[in-house]
Amino acid sequence: MTTPEITIATPADRDAVVGSLVAAFVKDPILRHLFPDEETYPRYAATFFGRLFDKRVHRSSIWTIGGGASVAIWEPPAGQPAEPPAASHGSPEEASYPADVLARVQAYDETVHAALPTYPFWYLGVLGTHPDSAGRGWGRAVMRAGLDRVAEEGLPAILETSNPGNVELYRRAGWEVVGSMSEPVPTWIMQQSPR
Repeated sequence: MTTPEITIATPADRDAVVGSLVAAFVKDPILRHLFPDEETYPRYAATFFGRLFDKRVHRSSIWTIGGGASVAIWEPPAGQPAEPPAASHGSPEEASYPADVLARVQAYDETVHAALPTYPFWYLGVLGTHPDSAGRGWGRAVMRAGLDRVAEEGLPAILETSNPGNVELYRRAGWEVVGSMSEPVPTWIMQQSPR
């Protein structure tokens, strides 16, 4: 089977990308900490991923494959840390979060930003594949497309994962653990040095 072409996402890809990520992260420890209720998870997770997509789509730093079935959302290094936590809140979509959900999202965002390095880096904020397309190597392919861009600038790449099973997957792809957080859920900060 031929692997579909990897493309840079455009605003037209938003619904497919968000839908894939909502499905991909349904059992993710952090997403379930943020949005524990089964009934509201799809709506709140869609708001969460939609905000990330909207912030980065115009920076040409979202790689997709299979019509958005697999997605890597990267934050370029300009203005590191990636974004001051106070500036990342208050979108109209987030206004639909109840106070407890908004508090969890803001607290997690602030905790992650405080744990990230202060030197310039590319940040792989989201890497996900719709379950219907899992096992094809597409996640690794879209991650690699971003890493190729990172290599052009000679900067390190950073990600964080709260899924213990992902740590070894990322290690096999050249990432190493450089830090961790214990709250709100155990999370590993990983880095891939410049190639």
